[in-house]
Amino acid sequence: MKKIIFTEKAPAPIGPYNQAVLKGNTLYTSGQIAINPTTGELVTTSIEIETEQVMQNMKAVLEAAGMTFENVVKTTIFIMDMNDFVKINTVYGSYFDEKTAPARETVQVACLPKNVNVEISMIAIL
Repeated sequence: MKKIIFTEKAPAPIGPYNQAVLKGNTLYTSGQIAINPTTGELVTTSIEIETEQVMQNMKAVLEAAGMTFENVVKTTIFIMDMNDFVKINTVYGSYFDEKTAPARETVQVACLPKNVNVEISMIAIL
């Protein structure tokens, strides 16, 4: 059986998907974008602030599953402009210990939901 993970501390899904699904000891998250879960507004003042909101949303989802960033084994980062990579990476990297950081790929895409600049998904294991 799979367990659906939901928290009000992260943006509610806006389609036929869930914030995360726990199957066995593995958590699969949906991509998070920079929506403030309290206001429902996009947070896109700067790429750093946008990335910070994405990571805070992801933190809330992980916590709802009883996990932390230490449990993350794989991430995928989708960005609109590869020129933002260093700034995104700096914020993203602040959430992980470099010695135990997860595997990752970063992909530049043509468009993201709500025209945001960054979206991040994760896989974590208990």
